[in-house]
This record gives sequence, structure tokens and C-alpha cells, in this order.
Amino acid sequence: MNPEQFAAALSEQGIELTGKQLKQFSTYFRTLVEWNGKINLTAITDEEEVYLKHFYDCITAAFHYDLSKELHICDVGAGAGFPSIPLKICFPHLKVTIVDSLQKRIGFLNHLAAELNLTNVAFYHDRAENFGKNSTFRESFDIVTARAVARMSVLSELCLPLVKKSGVFIAMKGSQAKEELQVGEKAIELLGGELEAIHNFALPQEESERSIVVIRKKRKTPKKYPRKAGLPNKEPIE
Repeated sequence: MNPEQFAAALSEQGIELTGKQLKQFSTYFRTLVEWNGKINLTAITDEEEVYLKHFYDCITAAFHYDLSKELHICDVGAGAGFPSIPLKICFPHLKVTIVDSLQKRIGFLNHLAAELNLTNVAFYHDRAENFGKNSTFRESFDIVTARAVARMSVLSELCLPLVKKSGVFIAMKGSQAKEELQVGEKAIELLGGELEAIHNFALPQEESERSIVVIRKKRKTPKKYPRKAGLPNKEPIE
């Protein structure tokens, strides 16, 4: 998917990119490849693949959830900024907070935000488990996103404590979403969430399966969650 096809595909979904936004994506691609030589950010570096498998893929969340309002998004384990930075470029009014456990990636994100002239973005070097215990951030976000970070039972414990009551946790998944949801049902319920929707579709051109899972926060998360760093992954609630 070249930049022109990318813009056309988004236009079909009602997202019209300006010249400035297209330039931001171009700068994003260039910066990603440049920094990837120094730190491992992505295995995908071909321009057409980055536009399809990273940029377009990230924005599919907006096809299934309304991001036109003033919303504060927290992106857990965003790595190179996925999905929140592509979403921020498309919807500049969004307020974005990214938490990632690797300082080098936070360094990249700070540099990227400056290159893209982004405002209302904040980056935190922390483990999601510790971040979710922090009273400044706990249950304060309208939306918490995660893309390809961990399976649903683990992700729910990392993400749901950060979602405000009546907000949503949006997990971006591949073809295994339904099975993960079945295994993660107990964790979602325990942490105050409820499955609202699951949207299945195929990425254009390569036809690989994708799923957008929307979990609505119905109740406050019990104080004991998230458990200490490493435990959700080692002993998932299943």
C-alpha cells in the first residue's frame, strides 16, 4: 500500500487526510526506519508494508469506534507508537498518553513527537502494572488501547485498571481473538469489564485477519489489580 493508496483507502472509510497529515506519515516512516537502525522498533521497514501493516492497521480502530470527540487515550506497550500515534495524526484533537517499559523506545517517541509537531502527547517509561497502580492515572482514561502486546487474559489486567468507568479498552488482535476472549472471560469480568463488540475483518491487499475487541468498563477494578510487575504474565487470571 503506497501513500496514495493509503490516503484513498482511508477516504473510503470517511477519513480525509490533509497534505499536512500525509507529510506527517511520510516523516513518521522516515524516522521509524532511521531509528530502527539504532534500536529494534519493527521487523517491517519496507514503505508499502509499513503503510499497510502499521499505519493503516492502527487506524482500523477508528472504523469501529468513534474518535471524533475529545478523548484521552492511553496506549499500553506502544513500542514505536502503534496504534496511538497514527490515530493522533488522523485525529489531532485526541490527547495521548503512552506507557512503555523500554527507555530507548520512549527516547524514540519523544524525538518522533517533536518531528511531527504533536501536542497533547505524553510518554512514560514504566511497567504497565506499576502505571495502573498510580493514582494519577488509574481509572482516568476514556480509552486504553493495546496492539499485539499479550493475550487477552494478561492484557485485561494491564489495561482495564487504567480505564475510567464507562470508558473502553480496545484490543487490536489477529485471527486468534475469539479463542483469547474465551480464555480471558474470567479476567475481563473480575477487572470490571464486559465485552461490548468484536469486529472481524481482513487487511486490504494481503487479506490477513484482524479483530478489534471493545471491552466496556462497567465497574471499578478491585484495588489489588494489577498485581506486581511480571505476575499477570506468569500467572494469568484464567
